Amino acid sequence: MNDQPKKKILIVDDEPRMVRFVKMNLDLEGYITLEANNGLQALEKVRDYNPDLVLLDVEMPGLDGFETLKRIREISDAAVIMLTVRSDEEDRIKGLDLGADDYVTKPFSPRELSSRIRAVLRRFEHLGRPDAQIIHVDDRLQVDLQRRDVIVDGKRLSLRPTEYRLLYHLIQNAGWVVPHETLLTKVWGHEYVNDNHLLRLYITYLRKKIEPDPANPRYIFTERGLGYRFVDFKRNQEAQGEQNAARDAQESSS
Repeated sequence: MNDQPKKKILIVDDEPRMVRFVKMNLDLEGYITLEANNGLQALEKVRDYNPDLVLLDVEMPGLDGFETLKRIREISDAAVIMLTVRSDEEDRIKGLDLGADDYVTKPFSPRELSSRIRAVLRRFEHLGRPDAQIIHVDDRLQVDLQRRDVIVDGKRLSLRPTEYRLLYHLIQNAGWVVPHETLLTKVWGHEYVNDNHLLRLYITYLRKKIEPDPANPRYIFTERGLGYRFVDFKRNQEAQGEQNAARDAQESSS
């Protein structure tokens, strides 16, 4: 018996037939569904009902999907999947830049949409709440696992849930090359195992936030054709500790 509360999904589309189609299938999947026909209604529903996930159409009159997404991100951390008839890469990147978690191109099958929804919700559920811990990479960069943000030069910077998961898995394997397929599976899910472009995009986002010079990374290294490697800060700390111990011993004997 599943005692987990049902997930609330807000469907935002100016086409009533599309809303009915998506709602019918999500109701059958056991989700609680909410509806909005435009961007302003969507913002009201997000404020009033705090949905777990928003299915957001891009091409709506008045407040389009991009502007609606921008405003949603000011008031909510809900997962957002953009729905669009366009498969243009620039639109996809724009949506991800504004805080979308995935993109589905119309027309789509109920199975495809359901699979994408499950994958996005899994990412949010698996974030969990770790024990209070701050990982000290070096004097410039610390990662707060409890608050899921980073401290760069003493200043806290927030991370999106997907950015946090990506950084977490890189740090957990510091010093080792993590293959593209492994990162895509752990961070996004099996459905994204071949989406290397998505991975490169989020590596770029992370580098912009934590690297002093993203073009010449200090922390996240690209291993061409293989994957990515986070700096082996643990070994660096051990080496520094050994140097300090040796220095202290020398000073005490002199």
